Amino acid sequence: MNTCRTSHRTARLALAAAITVTAALTAPVARAAVTADTPVQKPTPGAPGLGDPLFPLDGNGGYRVDRYYLDFDWQAPKTPFEAATTIRATSTQALSRFNLDFAGNTLHAVTVNGAKADAARDGDELTVTPRSPIADGASFTVKVTYTADPTQTRHRDDAIEDYGWIPTPDGTVVYPQPNGSRLIFPGNDHPGQRAPITFRITTPGDRTAVANGRLVSRTRVPGDRLRWTYDSEQPLSTQLVQLAVGKFELVESEGPGGLPLRDVVPESLVEPTAAYRALTPDHLKWLEERLGPYPFHRYGILVGDTDLGVALETQTLSLVPKADLLGSKVDAERNMVHELAHQWFGDSVALKSWSDLWVSEGHARFYERLYSEAHGGDSFEAAMKTAYAAHDQWRKDFGAPAEPTEPNLFKRMRYDGSALVLYALREKVGEATFQKIERAWVSGYQGRAAGTRQFIALASKVAGEDLEGFLRPWLYGSKTPPMPGHPDWVVDPVT
Repeated sequence: MNTCRTSHRTARLALAAAITVTAALTAPVARAAVTADTPVQKPTPGAPGLGDPLFPLDGNGGYRVDRYYLDFDWQAPKTPFEAATTIRATSTQALSRFNLDFAGNTLHAVTVNGAKADAARDGDELTVTPRSPIADGASFTVKVTYTADPTQTRHRDDAIEDYGWIPTPDGTVVYPQPNGSRLIFPGNDHPGQRAPITFRITTPGDRTAVANGRLVSRTRVPGDRLRWTYDSEQPLSTQLVQLAVGKFELVESEGPGGLPLRDVVPESLVEPTAAYRALTPDHLKWLEERLGPYPFHRYGILVGDTDLGVALETQTLSLVPKADLLGSKVDAERNMVHELAHQWFGDSVALKSWSDLWVSEGHARFYERLYSEAHGGDSFEAAMKTAYAAHDQWRKDFGAPAEPTEPNLFKRMRYDGSALVLYALREKVGEATFQKIERAWVSGYQGRAAGTRQFIALASKVAGEDLEGFLRPWLYGSKTPPMPGHPDWVVDPVT
């Protein structure tokens, strides 16, 4: 650690400048100028999905989203309300039509560049046919109006449980992971697709609305209502969106280097959760010592007043269930550090595909357990030895760390089983080299999507040796390799 480092804000500005220069140097060469002799590309349909190995229809081809504008006229708990999503996008091919991921809700109308467009729904796919084709490289705007249903949920038989709109006693929160954002708004719903978001949420006068990023304004509108406007500030994946409404108190403080902290807490839970929430600056300092500067402009905890036991790394505003913050200190800190670590792994460095989830969840579990060991929790090595013993069984039941199946995506292999891969890598290359790999990953891919192939290549480059032969059996093999430095560790027989 550099004991003479500048303030957090100055460091962030310097980092942003460096990233801007890098982007300028590495940006693709601009397309050649269009002339009279340039052939015109025939418009064709954009792909209805990106071909993700687990969710092939998630995301859409033929365009990239430049910004979302979400307008919600929220009324009351479990009560439908009017909503509109405006998408500013750029085509990556000449488009005769294109798709949005959009599930449930009552569709009213779709326009493209202000003109009414044809729209057809098939499952989660909303196919939009504009009045005129969209040229390759053209900017265009899509607006979808609909009635949102804040009771819509889906269920998974893994760690996610219920997701989508989750009602609370006086409002709602959202659990968009893995692909529940389409229950909230139409979009390009894949973790590798990122865009900034402007949220405009109107609520009754006695409710507070919150969302990712910075509060831009709060204004009174007719009918004793409030309009809350938030800017995500940085691009984010749709699975990391958070917007919540309720009788909240906004508790503001500062983290290391003056980082703005904002906790969003139901009024009745402000005092009961205060002691554990006050630990966030310590968690930030601990992680920054290992990973480098926190990658966003602000952070905070949204205390979920629900019965769900699932915490979620929604970008800059982690959703932590109230039960986590009303239990033991060790358990609370494990969950808080886990979601905070995700801001580096999974949020700042997004997933390239769902098969790369091990990178995100493995790192969050790795640092969660490492922190916990030093703060009253169980032995990290003992937890890894237990995971090693079960690894062959997990491989059979849930797939190897980087080879999940859709039903087993959020099973234990992606958590302790993937943390074990990182533990093995640390044992292989040593603590000092491992830390260099970690810092190189979060700084080199900050603000981008990256996956398993990139992780193996970067680890090899930093370590100065080809690690593919070491890591691939850990990530893809049917049998668990020997653990470096622990010849006595034994894998249990598979049943």
